[in-house]
Amino acid sequence: MKNEDSPGLRPLTARSVVLSTLLGTHPPHLKARHLVRAGELFGISEGTVRVALSRMVAAGDLVQEGGDYRLSERLRERQARQDASRSPVTRDWDGSWEVAIVTAERRPAAERAAFRDAMAASRMAEIREGVWMRPDNLVRDSPGGDAPGPAAAGSELAGEVGPALVTGQCTFLRAVPEGDPAALAASLWDLPAWADRARALRDEFDAAIPVADRFVLAAAILRHLLTDPLLPPGLLPGDWPGAGLRHRYDLFETEFGALLRDRL
Repeated sequence: MKNEDSPGLRPLTARSVVLSTLLGTHPPHLKARHLVRAGELFGISEGTVRVALSRMVAAGDLVQEGGDYRLSERLRERQARQDASRSPVTRDWDGSWEVAIVTAERRPAAERAAFRDAMAASRMAEIREGVWMRPDNLVRDSPGGDAPGPAAAGSELAGEVGPALVTGQCTFLRAVPEGDPAALAASLWDLPAWADRARALRDEFDAAIPVADRFVLAAAILRHLLTDPLLPPGLLPGDWPGAGLRHRYDLFETEFGALLRDRL
């Protein structure tokens, strides 16, 4: 598999290797020489890795402490969200839905865009402008925030969002809508498209052999899992591939963790 020929897959760079390695390390800090060796697994030279480390420190992605590098607080929050996407905490669904109604006024465009990202990251869907909802089956620390989950190997993800941004702009309610809840869910999320992409990633992962290809695919899998609406089973189409995709990521986590232990 050639990564550049696979739509939606990000190219393998020194930055992505460093960030993914640290996001998959708990606690997320390693010595420079260990990150250099991680880069060597993918044919990335020591000089290229060290340049990436310097740039990531300057950008506020990493904090340097002597010969160690650790994730910034912003990226530690990303790590927690990422872990939660791997092993979501759900509860039996009683038929009720979370409803978030935007009550803030005169928000700047950047704040509105960040809010929409935060709602999507919280697995909420917009039924009409300013009204977001989802089945109330997720166990979360607070509205707009996923509960922390267990450790997982990392991947580079875009966007930093948090629950404070959501709760500051919304009023949250619970409701039981009339009509077929499965039809409502299907109108809020494009479930066939999500499932098709999940199956394509699963098949590519199963066919990939070089660790670099599997690394890039695992990162794409984790990004896709972050968009899984995590609906109750009764609202999902048959043969939903979410669990299978998480299993593939578990396989890579084991494989990559063993590689790192051997190398480091």
